[in-house]
Amino acid sequence: MSFDQSTLISTNLSENKERMKNVFSSCEDLNIFFWQYGPDLTYTAFSVYFETLVQEKSVNYMKESMQDLVPHEIGPATMISPKDVINFFNRHGISAQNAVLVDSFEQAVDDILQGHIVIFFDGWEKVLSYSQAQQINMRDVTEPVTESVVKGPREGTVEQLQRNIGLLRNRLKNPRFKIEKFHAGGAARTEVAFGYLEGTVDKETLVEFKKRIDSAKKGEILETANIEELIEDSTYSPFPQYRSTERPDVAVSSLLEGKIIVMVQGTGTILICPGLFTEFFQASEDYYHRVMFSSFIRVIRIAAFFMALTLPSAFIALTTFHPELIPTNLLMAILDTREGLPFPAFLEVLIMIFFFELLREAGIRLPRPVGSAVSIVGALIVGEAAINANIASPAIVILVALTGIASFAMPHYSIAIGIRLLQFPLMVLAAVLGGFGIMIGYLLIMLHLTYLRSLGQPYFSPLTPFRPKQLLDVLIRAPIKSLWNSPRNHDVQSKSPKKVW
Repeated sequence: MSFDQSTLISTNLSENKERMKNVFSSCEDLNIFFWQYGPDLTYTAFSVYFETLVQEKSVNYMKESMQDLVPHEIGPATMISPKDVINFFNRHGISAQNAVLVDSFEQAVDDILQGHIVIFFDGWEKVLSYSQAQQINMRDVTEPVTESVVKGPREGTVEQLQRNIGLLRNRLKNPRFKIEKFHAGGAARTEVAFGYLEGTVDKETLVEFKKRIDSAKKGEILETANIEELIEDSTYSPFPQYRSTERPDVAVSSLLEGKIIVMVQGTGTILICPGLFTEFFQASEDYYHRVMFSSFIRVIRIAAFFMALTLPSAFIALTTFHPELIPTNLLMAILDTREGLPFPAFLEVLIMIFFFELLREAGIRLPRPVGSAVSIVGALIVGEAAINANIASPAIVILVALTGIASFAMPHYSIAIGIRLLQFPLMVLAAVLGGFGIMIGYLLIMLHLTYLRSLGQPYFSPLTPFRPKQLLDVLIRAPIKSLWNSPRNHDVQSKSPKKVW
């Protein structure tokens, strides 16, 4: 921009108009509406807005009302007070509930970009910013596609920041629920908000988060994923260090547990900080079903994690280095299916998993009605063709299918991606060192998990460091009454128990 935005608004209307034209040069959708009022049209003013961001109905109401603006109602322009202008709008059928006075030219420019109608009066050092005229249509509150539940709330967040905050406020009616906002420093000037429950959030964690977010706000932020990458402890770790959700009930539950949430205008994803490894096996539906069923499902998820991570490498190690560990009948069956195959077990598994990942990615990128059909039919056709062509054995096809199904059982997509990445180094270790290589791989993974931090908090907590009193909601889900008394679910100030949903 060719001017210093921090300067105050000029009392000269022509000067303000030229400055606006300089700022928004080549913006064909900008509308500057000049109007005169008073006896003999003595007084002048102009409104600035983007016609692509403002409701035409609101603009027409305002234009008609301005023609009726006469001195005996509110006095000459140099005598107009904020209260007079707002009362005038109300009398003419224009709600001024969201009309505010702005004395900074930078703020006036930002308001115009946010979809406000900004009105400049001749002789005024302030402008009137009217925000109740935005026309951008947002997606309705519907059930999240990636976090659907059989039993529980059906509402999900949308791409509008204010509405998302309202969804959270509606569930957490507590004055200690704090929301802080800022605009990113990039060209997009995206509005970002983060929230926490005062007295429940760990003070050191909050200080560390604010320190990191202050350094991140200078860059370009378009989505919560950008913030996640900017403030995470280990960028190259395959494990996600923060959770994300589109469910207000999950976000509120996290706030009650002392977490910090981050929201960005234009995206419906809420970032939850910090994120612990054990939390990626939990789903919101766990707290809406009976204890035994929820615990059973969680155990299945944990088993699926190890299946997705270990099945391919275990098959390679057993068939290549340790065939004596396989029951004789099963070994004979595997040998019969592998007779005449041109590839060793490692290369065969690697090729099949590669093509399975390729089909999965193709199914995601294609249009939804076509994608599911391509991924399912493609997997069946390719698998059957590979067996008939004597390129892959039926055991390998079953193995790859079970591995894919196990990765789908993860309630959080980000942890499933990490498993898919770790499969390949484990397969290489199994092909080189057999079972000993798998043990080395698991040891390295465990060392990484114990070393990893999320906002300075141990990522593998409460397993390492070991905190037995906090294990009630890790491997299994304890009854709600027990969770009320869990140490991490107690209010720091009032010591009152909190519910987890």
